[in-house]
Amino acid sequence: MSRRVKRQSVENRLVHWLVAVSTFALVFSGFGQMPMYARYGIADLPGMAWAADYHLMLQIHYLAGAVLLFAVVFHVVSALATRRTAILPRRGDLKESAQIIAAMLGRGEEPPSHKYLAEQRIAYAFIGVNILVVMASGVVKVVKNLPGVDMPPVVIFAATTLHNAAAMLIVVGIIGHLAAFAFKANRKLLPAMIDGTVDRAYAEERHPLWHKELIATDQSHGGSDSS
Repeated sequence: MSRRVKRQSVENRLVHWLVAVSTFALVFSGFGQMPMYARYGIADLPGMAWAADYHLMLQIHYLAGAVLLFAVVFHVVSALATRRTAILPRRGDLKESAQIIAAMLGRGEEPPSHKYLAEQRIAYAFIGVNILVVMASGVVKVVKNLPGVDMPPVVIFAATTLHNAAAMLIVVGIIGHLAAFAFKANRKLLPAMIDGTVDRAYAEERHPLWHKELIATDQSHGGSDSS
């Protein structure tokens, strides 16, 4: 039996990195349009003069938005077609997430987990909902700039407010997502987004419910390994 088990498919890793890179580009170019980089001297740093170019920032924003839209649509359609729901939030996730965090701080033991920890499912929903809001409001903002399009001011104000608020919440969500790896127990999940695998001993210890499913799948396939 292999020491590593497959956790993330090539498709999941591709979507993850497309979303990660495009979201970073959106946040960076979004701030660049304010324009913060010229105001706070960032554009004066060596090699950063381009960050003060409003039109370049706008082009980067549109390109990154297109990449994000593609990745999200691809992910949603694929998940619906294959009925992958393991990452979706479940009843009791808030309580279970609190237990997991307490356990990592040395207070109590973690509850047995499935493929994803409760906190991962909550983070997925939080960031996912805000990404959908950013995309929907972003489409409205793009359409309003098309020639001949005249939108009511209240619609433009609502779209802009939602866009900015959701963007800030995404930044908060990303900070929280990255901060989770400050805990040693979470670091063994990092290789899964690179090569798609995790250590089998880790899976058995921290994700016992998922590990049992893996064993059952291996046995149903005549003992073939999941890695």
